[in-house]
Amino acid sequence: MRRRHMLGAAGAGLAGALIGGEARAGRRRGPGLALGLVSLSHVNDPATTTVYPGDPAFELETVATLERDGFYLQFVREGEHTGTHWGAPGHFTAGAALADDLDVADLFLPAVKIDVRRRCARDADFALSVRDLRDWERRHGRIPEESMVILWTGWESRWGTEAFLNQDADGVLHQPGFSPEAVRWLVDTGRLGHRGGTGTDTFGPDLGTDASYAVSRLVYQRHRISLEILANLGALPATGAYVLCGGQINKAGSGSTALIYGVLPPPG
Repeated sequence: MRRRHMLGAAGAGLAGALIGGEARAGRRRGPGLALGLVSLSHVNDPATTTVYPGDPAFELETVATLERDGFYLQFVREGEHTGTHWGAPGHFTAGAALADDLDVADLFLPAVKIDVRRRCARDADFALSVRDLRDWERRHGRIPEESMVILWTGWESRWGTEAFLNQDADGVLHQPGFSPEAVRWLVDTGRLGHRGGTGTDTFGPDLGTDASYAVSRLVYQRHRISLEILANLGALPATGAYVLCGGQINKAGSGSTALIYGVLPPPG
């Protein structure tokens, strides 16, 4: 009953926020919607989806056609973390919440975006530091409590190419990410808090060279989630937006392939 109540309350609150006002040009707003929605997800296409090394292959198979069966249907085979996805705390933390333990409120969070594209273009192993976070806050204000802190590295433009993997001759990935010190600071100061998380347009919040997943192990503690392989981050403002995460809720799921939306503030 508690979960149903929370689901209903969160849904009603979001619906109430979306009603009223007029659409602004260039935003995805339906009639009467005050807020805007932008998709932050890549399309799941085996021809363009870059799979993390060692993960299951992504396959789409047509199993029914209009001509033969009177309806069209595909069979989907993929890992829970293929393409744009979110990870549940139990992905890295024993005994922590899994996908079917989460409530809507865990998947609807205030978001901030930190644009580090220029630095990542110069250094594929760039790691966001505490100093970088403090510099960002001097320009944009304090990161709200229990936020989704999203790193915009520019990696989304590499999607579907070998450049997204960016492997060296030894097979090591070179992708930018958060430094462990930066995430520890976000946690200790409450900016991530009990519920919050990190987001990125790469495979995950860790540097590609870190086989220990030190940052992920910090993020997934308590009740936090991780958003990964995000797209269209240019449409998300630095502050003022929320993220809304959809996707399948698999029993005991480590996360889910997802439709992740940016919920944009009303105009004005």
